[in-house]
Amino acid sequence: MRPSPRLAVLLTVPPLLWAGNAVIGRLAIGSMPPLTLNAARWALALALLLPLGWRVMGSTERRAQALARWPYLATIALLGVGAYNALQYLALRTSTPLNVTLIASSTPLWTLAIGALFFGERPRGRQVAGALLSLVGVAVVLSRGRLDTLLAVQFVIGDLLMLVAAAGWAFYSWMLVRPPAHMQGAARPDWTWAEFLCLQMALGLGWATAGAALLEWWWPVTPVVVQWSPWLLAALAYVAIGPSLLAYRLWGLGVAEAGPAMATIFANLTPLFAALLSAAVLGDWPQGYHALAFALIVAGIVWPARR
Repeated sequence: MRPSPRLAVLLTVPPLLWAGNAVIGRLAIGSMPPLTLNAARWALALALLLPLGWRVMGSTERRAQALARWPYLATIALLGVGAYNALQYLALRTSTPLNVTLIASSTPLWTLAIGALFFGERPRGRQVAGALLSLVGVAVVLSRGRLDTLLAVQFVIGDLLMLVAAAGWAFYSWMLVRPPAHMQGAARPDWTWAEFLCLQMALGLGWATAGAALLEWWWPVTPVVVQWSPWLLAALAYVAIGPSLLAYRLWGLGVAEAGPAMATIFANLTPLFAALLSAAVLGDWPQGYHALAFALIVAGIVWPARR
């Protein structure tokens, strides 16, 4: 399928916004602790989405539908909203936006592994080969392009946190694709995309707030010092509107039109955009090993997608 200009925009804007989330997040955690930033992000995003999705919580019938499915909804909210972004912001304390987005590109590998282990989806040979290519790309990032570093297995804690986040996101994706019976076909409530996202955000905000309260307010891992400024407010507005709302909606439309194979290729533009934004905003210029890692990761995605 040859993408139209409209489809190219739908699938290109989200990776740009996600890359911006990594760069802005790296800057924002200097003014607000990472878990507090995550909770504030989703609180603002939920407030902005409520005008479109409030009925799922305001209607007695829809509340009953949600309560009957709360274990599933709470789990995907934890994986997709509460944990992923919290781990990403925590990772940015010790890793760079470029490394974080490159490591996140290992998600296809985790997707294959989790699909085989938990959902009975046996991967094809091309998929395994592509996943291994992506894994080599991630190893290049983790080793900073040095074989002796890889052999010594010296990881930055942020890199490891991002690997956990990528695995969690893969599990979240499978739970969306293979939901339980009460979320399939006629049994699934007729929630709109905004209502379904509102439920995830509301429950995810509960997880995010609990994490911030436990680790940063009551039992502080890092000092909780919020330096309010117009810049921090602008950063919060960006991460709440761009990566959380606009990217989610555009990506959903693009995937529905193009299919997941082509969409995955576009998703791997995120590290490229992160490299450009990091250089422009942070002065953090990419190294040669970043280019090699990006090429390996993209090859690992494009090869299995080819006919």
